[in-house]
Amino acid sequence: MSTSIEEAVPEAPAVTKSQSIASLSKSVPTAEARYRPQTLLAIPVGALISLGIHYFIPKREPVPTSHYFPTLLFAMLGFGILLIALCPFSLRVRKWMRHMCPILGIATLTTGIWELITCCLALMPLPYFPGPEAVVSSIVNDRALIFDSTWHSLALLLSGYAIGTVIALITGVTIGWFPHARYWGMPLLKIVGPIPATAWIPLAMVVAPSALFSAMGLVALAVWFPVTMLTASGISNTRTSYLDVARTLGANRLYLIFRVAIPAAMPNIFIGLFMGLGTSFLTLVVAEEVGVKSGLGWYVSWAQGWAEYGKVYGALIIMAAFFSTIMTLLFKLRDRVLVWQKGTIKW
Repeated sequence: MSTSIEEAVPEAPAVTKSQSIASLSKSVPTAEARYRPQTLLAIPVGALISLGIHYFIPKREPVPTSHYFPTLLFAMLGFGILLIALCPFSLRVRKWMRHMCPILGIATLTTGIWELITCCLALMPLPYFPGPEAVVSSIVNDRALIFDSTWHSLALLLSGYAIGTVIALITGVTIGWFPHARYWGMPLLKIVGPIPATAWIPLAMVVAPSALFSAMGLVALAVWFPVTMLTASGISNTRTSYLDVARTLGANRLYLIFRVAIPAAMPNIFIGLFMGLGTSFLTLVVAEEVGVKSGLGWYVSWAQGWAEYGKVYGALIIMAAFFSTIMTLLFKLRDRVLVWQKGTIKW
């Protein structure tokens, strides 16, 4: 008896949608499955190794009598143990530790290696390369002056950055939208823009009524060029279809500029803001070293003049925390304004 192909081949069991989703979820590892418990030990292990270097390896270089550095290491050790204790009870703590524990562990271990190279093995000469105890002691002992310098730097940076951003947005939108403004404005940008803002320091000190206003103007100039260029590029490259639809619905020129062109140019504008923020940091430090009598740049120059390199490195650490915090806040603002880009573009 002949048998058809359909009868010879057994019918495959039907796979439901829920079964396929379940099998797919088993094949793709989740965030919890990728989580390695060993990462929890990164901070305590790094702190213990650094403490062992501090207490058990002889020192060849003189070390300050203060105990701020080992206190900081013990604080990191307790912090790591506390997070491990909270980990089973909080999903947020587990996610945070999965992301941050390796970084904090390596940073803690790096301080121990720093002390090993400088104080224990004396591979780096004093006073140019002090150990971590000298740097931490300088930060603690000069905390009042460092706080005052940080406050003045923050006020100077924010004021100059705000002025430069406002002027740059106005000029960028004008050059990007109006053809006549673009004809006359682009040559000016190409000539003045590439000149570093720090090159204008001699002229700024003569023209400005005080060193504070000259530093503020230099920071504003450093922000002005990248924000203007990218704003003008974003405005001029707005999709014609957006503008045609808005005109069809009866939009006037102001509506086209403020409700169509500027929102479409926001990604370019934020790139310019990030670029301007980086150049403003550099200009701020240089301007404070030249004429301003307070600020982190002034503090670095003053400490270097007295060969207090522990204070120099302490100020550099404060600068890193200070500038990275401002950069993080700008990222938060970018994510809030450009929420429609979430999941499509990563910076």
